[in-house]
Amino acid sequence: MTNHPIDAGVELTHDPSRVVIRLFLPGESTPGSASRTEAVTERVLAMDDDQVDEQARRVLSQFGSRDVGLEEVLRTHAEMVRGTDAPEISDAMTVVLGSVFTAEYAVEGAALCNPSVVIHPDQSDVGPNQLRVLLSLRSIGESHLSSVEFCEAIIGPGRSWAFSPRKTPLALPTISDGEWTSEHFLQALERNGQMNDLVRAVVQALPDRFASEDVEQAMRDLPEQLLRRSSSRDELETIRVVARSAYRAVFSKNTELSQRVLIPVADEERRGVEDVRFVRFTHDDGHCDYRGTFTAYNGHAITSRLMVTTDFRDFTIHRLTGPPARTKGMALFPRLVDGAILALSRGDGEGIFLTRSDNGLDWSEEEPIYSPSQLWDVVQSGNCGSPIETDRGWLVMTHGVGPMRRYSIGAILLDLNDPTRILATSTTPLLEPGGPLLRNGYVPNVVYSCGGLVHDDMLWLPYGVGDDRIRVASIPVTTLLDLLTSVRA
Repeated sequence: MTNHPIDAGVELTHDPSRVVIRLFLPGESTPGSASRTEAVTERVLAMDDDQVDEQARRVLSQFGSRDVGLEEVLRTHAEMVRGTDAPEISDAMTVVLGSVFTAEYAVEGAALCNPSVVIHPDQSDVGPNQLRVLLSLRSIGESHLSSVEFCEAIIGPGRSWAFSPRKTPLALPTISDGEWTSEHFLQALERNGQMNDLVRAVVQALPDRFASEDVEQAMRDLPEQLLRRSSSRDELETIRVVARSAYRAVFSKNTELSQRVLIPVADEERRGVEDVRFVRFTHDDGHCDYRGTFTAYNGHAITSRLMVTTDFRDFTIHRLTGPPARTKGMALFPRLVDGAILALSRGDGEGIFLTRSDNGLDWSEEEPIYSPSQLWDVVQSGNCGSPIETDRGWLVMTHGVGPMRRYSIGAILLDLNDPTRILATSTTPLLEPGGPLLRNGYVPNVVYSCGGLVHDDMLWLPYGVGDDRIRVASIPVTTLLDLLTSVRA
């Protein structure tokens, strides 16, 4: 029996044919350039009918089979650039005009990596000693923009892992307002450095629970003397951005899991939704939901955010507040510990910290529990997903960065009742980026995971290789725990 994880012999690679369609405004893709929307629109509208009819047929023929709801999207984009009160144009002209302001985007055109895995909510038609699991995937496309995709796999019988085929065409969700409590909204504005008479007036005008459209109404009803101040315009826009950072994303019931894509929506996500760490969270009353903490990147700064779902079709996405929200790599514990929601974080960017919350949204000051101590993690250490409960303690898979910016995977064991107390650590990596399978990639010398699970006393760990592709390893939990070195009290 090997003392290291065994590779399952399967690999999931990125597929450039998996695309979604998005609004495209010529000029905006070049920093400092102005949009050329009006000039392009005028040129399209000046084209003769025969040319327009032929182009409309070509667009629908060439793209209709792999882009969901193509005609409806093209109509929406045409209306956006012309305005809903513009003179009526033919259906063919609508298709052509919309297509000029539309582009396909390959969500995983560059890479596919950093998975997390949870037990699938649907275990129907699963054979004896098998388990259906669900993986979240970080897909990287043009301009290194990250989105979230999903796939399924079957574990067992025995030490086998089989990815299920991924379906196309891809589908985007319908986006609507998220819900806030007045307390959390005030916390979010305070953490954002916004606290003055205007902010207080807006918050006081809101009910205990509200959506972003209620914020718009509250701002419209502000006293004139507040609105006339020179700073009010920027302050109102900040309030608006914070309000819209909470949203709901719902996929059609006709879509399958592997067709669904969550692309950036909120302002703080606009350059990427990265490294979701999902966990099946059990509440005190016994009901469960799935919670995924992720890193949002706006092009200048990172924040930690949260998505919650029960079925991976209907998601609520929310802003987190508190010190951990300004870092990356949060990982939730799978249940309450001593009455609190706990999470691991990376408070100083170098070590592993613990933070607490009463509601899962506002988090406490972080408490350090592990600092890099070995050469293989001398640069930094962090979690590789949510803690896994075992009879010996909380098993936390970790990543460490060492010489040559080499990312390896290890583990630590935390006390079940007091997770600030480390019981044991790995003094050498359990999984390293070496050999022909694991060394090369989009970012070489990296193995990295956002979460594993245990089935039949076997730890299964899907992981990214070189920020490029996904492989899977497994090791008996007892073997792994025996490999750890006890820490003296």
